[in-house]
Amino acid sequence: MRRLALLATVVALGCVKGEGQNDLVNPDRPLWMTHPSGALALVFRRPLTVSGRTPGESYERGRAAIDPHRGRVFVGSSDRGLYALRADSGSSIWRFENVGAVQSEPLYDRDLDFVYFGSNDGALYAVRASDGSLVWRFASGAEVARSPVLVGETLYFANAGDTVFGVDRRTGKSVWPSQHRTPALGMEIAGYAGPVVDRGLVIMAYSDGHVMAYDARDGSEKWPLSVDLAAEAEQGLAVTETLRYLDVDTTPVVDDGPRGGRVAYVASYAGGVFALDEDSGTPVWKNDRATGVYDLVLWTEPEHAVPVSVAPKVPPGATLPKVGQRKLLFAASATTGLWALDPATGQKVWRIAVPEGGMTAPVAVAGAMLVGTSRYGLFLLAPRTGEVIDSVDLGTGFSSPPAVYGRRAYALSNGGTFLGLQVEPPTLRDRASVHVPPLMHAE
Repeated sequence: MRRLALLATVVALGCVKGEGQNDLVNPDRPLWMTHPSGALALVFRRPLTVSGRTPGESYERGRAAIDPHRGRVFVGSSDRGLYALRADSGSSIWRFENVGAVQSEPLYDRDLDFVYFGSNDGALYAVRASDGSLVWRFASGAEVARSPVLVGETLYFANAGDTVFGVDRRTGKSVWPSQHRTPALGMEIAGYAGPVVDRGLVIMAYSDGHVMAYDARDGSEKWPLSVDLAAEAEQGLAVTETLRYLDVDTTPVVDDGPRGGRVAYVASYAGGVFALDEDSGTPVWKNDRATGVYDLVLWTEPEHAVPVSVAPKVPPGATLPKVGQRKLLFAASATTGLWALDPATGQKVWRIAVPEGGMTAPVAVAGAMLVGTSRYGLFLLAPRTGEVIDSVDLGTGFSSPPAVYGRRAYALSNGGTFLGLQVEPPTLRDRASVHVPPLMHAE
C-alpha cells in the first residue's frame, strides 16, 4: 500500500493572522490559505473490508454515520457488512453480515439506539447499535443506497425502483402508502434520489425527470401541477435534438427562499439545477449550465465578528464589525465539475473542473469543505473560492463523501481502508510546507 502522503498547495495572496475563535471557524479568508500544510492530520487508519468478499469493481460508496455521544462510527462496505467502530481508534465493536453490499449511509437513532441502513439486497435494516443484533428487515424489492429520513415515528426512504416508503421505526411495518413512478428505462444514469421531509411534505425526485411533493400523513399529492424537469430541459434543445437523459438523481435540499417562503433545490442531469417553490413546485430560478449534477449540498457560514487581524483599527472596547450570514449551494457533477452557486439566484460563484475519475459531494468542516476524488484522494477546499487548502492521498481514491462531526472526519477509501482525520488550522510554528501543483483549478 502506498505511503500516506499529505499534499499541500500554497494559494494565498496575503498573510492573515488569527487571534480568536472566529478566525478558526468563520474566517473571512481561511487561515490555512497562507499555510495549507498540516490542516489535515491523520488520527488513525485501518483496513476494513474483508479480503475476497468484495465484488470486482474497487469502489466503496458507503458514507459513515457518527454517534458522537457514545463515540461510535457506523459504516457499510461492499463486503456485505455494516461495521460499528470506535470513533477514537477505528477499532471494531461489531460487524453485521447481510446478503448484499452495504453502499448506503446509515442513520443512527439515538432515542432507540438503533442503526438503520439500506443494502443492495433490496432491504432496509434496523439493528441494535450496542451489539449489531437484527431488530427488523423491510424488503423493498430494489437496492437501497440513500439514507432514510426519520420524522417522528416514521422512516421515509427510497429504493432504486423509483419507490418511496414510510415504515414504523420500531417495527419496520409499513405505515405510509408507498409512492411509485415507472422508471424511464434505457434513459437513466446510475444513481437515484432520496426523499426529504419538510413542513409536513415528503419531496422526492424521480428518474423520469419528475419531482413530486406528498403529504407526510396520507401520501396525497400536494403540488397542483406536475413538475417535469425533463420537459424544462427539452425546451432549450433544438428541434432536431432529443433529450438523452431524464434523471433527477439528487436528493432535494430545502431552505428558506430568497423572497420568503421555502424552496427545494433539485438537479436534472440534463437540465441543470433548479430552485422550486416548496408550496407549489413552480421554478424560482434555474441554472442550465450546471448539468450532470448528482449531489447538492447547502453550505452556511453563520454571522460572525470580523477577525481582529483583518478588521480596521478600532478603539479599545469598541465592538468589532460583523459579517452577515452567507450561503452557497454546492453542486457535484460528473461532467461539469464542482459548482458553487448563489442559492438566491442560481448564478455561478466558482467552478472546479472534473478531475480524472470524478469527485464526491463536498462536506462542511471547520469553516472549509472536504471533498473526495476517486483517483487523487481527499481535498480540503476554501468554500468561497474553491482553492485547495490541503489533501490526503492513499493511492486508491474515495467514491463516498466523508462523514464529519466537529473537526473530526471519517472516510472509507476505494481500497477498503478506513481513515479518521482531524481538521486543524496550522500553528505559527508550523511554517514549513511543500508546494505541490494543484490537481484542480477554480474558475
